[in-house]
This record gives sequence, structure tokens and C-alpha cells, in this order.
Amino acid sequence: MIEFINVEKTYTNGTKALENIHLKIEQGEFVAVIGLSGAGKSTLIRCVNRMHDITGGKLIIDEVDVTTLKGKQIRQLRRRIGMIFQSFNLVTRTTVIKNVLVSFVPDNPFWRKLTGIYTKEQKIKALEALDKVGILDKAYVRVDQLSGGQQQRVALARTIAQNPDIILADEPIASLDPVTSKIVMNDFKKINQDLNISVIMNIHHVEIALQYADRIIGIRKGEVVFDGPSEKVTQEILSEIYGGRLEEIQSSTEERLA
Repeated sequence: MIEFINVEKTYTNGTKALENIHLKIEQGEFVAVIGLSGAGKSTLIRCVNRMHDITGGKLIIDEVDVTTLKGKQIRQLRRRIGMIFQSFNLVTRTTVIKNVLVSFVPDNPFWRKLTGIYTKEQKIKALEALDKVGILDKAYVRVDQLSGGQQQRVALARTIAQNPDIILADEPIASLDPVTSKIVMNDFKKINQDLNISVIMNIHHVEIALQYADRIIGIRKGEVVFDGPSEKVTQEILSEIYGGRLEEIQSSTEERLA
């Protein structure tokens, strides 16, 4: 369970990215965070794994205040939290399976890190993760020979192999075409349901967020202006989240999905 208690985030230049954030996210939820660019969506999810440190309030994960963690404790926290980026963060000049095996490096002894030799069990887990996202047949293909959607699925497989409790996804489909976006979103949904992994996703595409997420958190100017089930989201609520730019956002989404 993740709990934000009066969380604030102010950058060193004085910009207030988050203010008065009160949220509870239970294990197994699929949450989409929506709002305009610069509203604080990325900051919100990156606070969960301490990529960004909050400057006020408390952030609790399973009854532990993560703001008090240091050094090795932070690394242990991050082992439980998978992170998916828009840019995939893969080593493109090596094979798919080697990219997935990277998830085991932090737990390996020094000699394995040095030699790049993995155990049979780790290799099996990597292949199982690739199977879960439907690209087992690409295991020994170089990453730079894959499409953008396939690369994002490799990144997702790498995260699954890590066996996380939580997956944070920062605009994971922003650079993908509509058909591929739906394939990747189906993977996220399946993993969320089959493995009971909490998914917290920052996403620009409103219609896709409403289609796949169970819960929507709307952020405007660093504050939560809506938090509720996807089916409760109305045009009025979207207007509150996006202000005068709602039509622009909807038009952009419709063009992308056409």
C-alpha cells in the first residue's frame, strides 16, 4: 500500500511541483495519472521510488516512511519497484534476453557482475518474463532490430523479471503508434491482473487512460483535483483537470487514435 500524506515537492529554483497531496493506493490497483504537461504527473510517480525526494509531508509504502531511507535501504526499495520509461532505456546493440537479465545484476555476487554470467534459474525467469509479454521468440534478437513497441515490451519484461510489487510507468506509450499502444497497454493490464502488481501510470492520452485504468488521478498545477473510478470521469471533471485546454487534448487524442 502506498500513502501520500500532505506531500509537497518544491525544486531548488522555487518551483512548487506538488502541493497538499493526500492519496492511498492499494496493492493491485491500476492507476492512471492524467493532466497537462507540467502539472506534476511525472514528479508524483517518481517520488514513489525516491527518484525525486519530497520536501514536505510523508510518503509511506507498506507502513515504512520511505523519506527516512538511506543508501542500501533505498536500493532495496527500488528492487520492489519497477520503472518503465518512454525512452525504453535498453542496450540496443545486444540481445533481448541480455537486456532482461540485467534486472538480476543487483542481486548477483561480484564475480557474476564482472563476467556477465547468469544462473540457469535467472535465464529461465528472463525467458518466462518475455513469454508473459508475447515476445519469447525475440529472445536472441538484437534490440535494435525490434520495433518501438517490441522494445517497450522488452523493457516491461525486464521489469517483470525483477518481480516487483509496483510498476511505475512514465508515458510508456508516448512514442508508439495507436495499434502498438493498445498492444502494450494490454500487456500492462494483463500483468496487473495476473500478477497483482500495482501499476501507476503517467499518461497523456485520456481515452486510453479511461479504457485501461481502474482509477484516475487528475492533477492540475501540482494538486489532485480528481481521484476516483474511471467510470465516474465526466466531461465536467476533465474540464476541471485540463481547464480551457480540454478540447485541444481531446482533439489530439482523437487524431492519434484514428
